[in-house]
Amino acid sequence: MQTTYQHIAARVARGERLTREDGLALLGCNDLAWLGHLADTVKQRLSGKYVYFNVNRHINLTNICLAKCRFCAFGCDAKSSQAYFLSKENVIDIASRSARDPDLRELHIVSGLHPDWPFDYYVDIIRSLKAALPHLHLKAFTAVEICHFAQISGQSVAAVLQTLKEAGLDSMPGGGAEIFSERVRQDLCPHKASAAEWLEIARTAHNLGIPTNATMLYGHIETAEERIDHLLTLRDLQDETGGFQTFLALPFHPHNTGLANEVKRVSAWEDLKMVAVSRLLLDNFRHVKAYWIMLTLPVAQLALGFGADDIDGTVTEEKITHAAGARTAQHLDKETLIATIRQTGHTPVERDSVYNIIKKY
Repeated sequence: MQTTYQHIAARVARGERLTREDGLALLGCNDLAWLGHLADTVKQRLSGKYVYFNVNRHINLTNICLAKCRFCAFGCDAKSSQAYFLSKENVIDIASRSARDPDLRELHIVSGLHPDWPFDYYVDIIRSLKAALPHLHLKAFTAVEICHFAQISGQSVAAVLQTLKEAGLDSMPGGGAEIFSERVRQDLCPHKASAAEWLEIARTAHNLGIPTNATMLYGHIETAEERIDHLLTLRDLQDETGGFQTFLALPFHPHNTGLANEVKRVSAWEDLKMVAVSRLLLDNFRHVKAYWIMLTLPVAQLALGFGADDIDGTVTEEKITHAAGARTAQHLDKETLIATIRQTGHTPVERDSVYNIIKKY
């Protein structure tokens, strides 16, 4: 096995692409320090000592959702005491108050799949936000939501995306990918976009000039092989389109979900391993993000030495992970993020949503 790891390290040093077998070997590696060092060499090659962040605000239009995914603690029925929804006026008010912060750069908008709202509601939200706050980048709607919009409107995915782009959509988040294994999806989320649909929507968005992020949700019922296959599927699509901006490895939070009695939250050891393996396999992704909301801030700091070069942002009012028991803050101010990055010996870089540099600190 030591020969295998030496072989992998040599390939990384030469900048060669790793294989599925290499990825599985890395997932089985228990030398976490070595794995982190190897991933950090790739990160240093791509980003040096820079670590990126931005000032962003999350807005979740509703938690009413027809998908009923077993791993979700956020979505609920319309009759639930937890149910809520935002009108256009509510959304504009929230965004306008947030925009009093002159550093705000991005609105991150994802929601449940509401059974009754028409597609025009979402178009109107984007158009109204762009008219009211034209300087803000609108990163909105996962591929799962786009699939839902196509179904309720009777339009093609391309038509839906083109309409949203013309209304002011700038980019898309990477949620809803979960694990591409159909075995897993049929068990956990059979009522929303399939893996093939998610990938085709990302492909279509990229071809229309809409950049997206990519994610993987791990630590539930998936296998090691399914994790690696997920990463390689993303790598293949990135080879084809080049439209993914960054990748996020997201640890599953089981509290308040349908899996609460079946699985436990994976360890920080596993989190750091997944960040490192993702950085090593995704050789055509420029950025790998350590999402502090799900990792916790200390683990996100450690992840900056395991291949991650982005710590996300201020993330004002995150709701989805907190519904599943996350104990992190729902917001960090810009100064705290800068200090957090500096503590790791890296140089903080404030970015916009497409990684244009605003300021180095």
